[in-house]
Amino acid sequence: MDISGILYQISVWIVPALAAITLHEAAHGFVAWKLGDDTAKRQGRVTFNPFKHIDPMGTIIIPGVLLLVKAPFLFGYAKPVPVNFARLNSPRRDMIWVALAGPGMNFALALLFALGFHLLPFLPGGTVRWFAENFQNGIILNVILGVFNLIPLPPLDGGRVAVGILPDALAIPLARLERYGFFILIGAIFLVPMISRWLGSDFDPIRWLLTVPIGYVVNLIANLAGLV
Repeated sequence: MDISGILYQISVWIVPALAAITLHEAAHGFVAWKLGDDTAKRQGRVTFNPFKHIDPMGTIIIPGVLLLVKAPFLFGYAKPVPVNFARLNSPRRDMIWVALAGPGMNFALALLFALGFHLLPFLPGGTVRWFAENFQNGIILNVILGVFNLIPLPPLDGGRVAVGILPDALAIPLARLERYGFFILIGAIFLVPMISRWLGSDFDPIRWLLTVPIGYVVNLIANLAGLV
């Protein structure tokens, strides 16, 4: 790919990526603030400023490399929004709402990007393709981020939801996994598929787990936006 091609690819991914990451994290902080914990608010994380949420490695370098090498998957992360769950009005219940705020925002953004396709007939002809690719990437990124974060493994949002709704006998051991959660994810995303290929198989646990729900959510959003 030449330099102009690389720059074009960056231009059609940068806005969807920054919107997905920034609003996901800001939503966590905003809901926590409204439910009693202003930690994120005091640290300036309840903001649309993407520079407050970007992690250089997780937000820029890793996703950028995966895009450039045309990897069959995308992976990235932002700086986690600080939440002091003990300060929430009802810590166990409100933890669930704070956790759901991020994926919920991503699904709402995916719907907005889908609705954007209705604007294409009104745009100058030379810009239609660029906007269409931004809208498409916005749908894909937000649905993937939303569904991925609902995996019931701490520190992902789905893990916090599970800890909040499960009985203590299950919630406490699950909560203790948080310190190992990132390493479990890295293993499932990268190591397991790599080892599987070495052994002549094609087992990808994340793809196996997420392909169906991602497809379902994309189709639902397309229907809600009147695209099908």
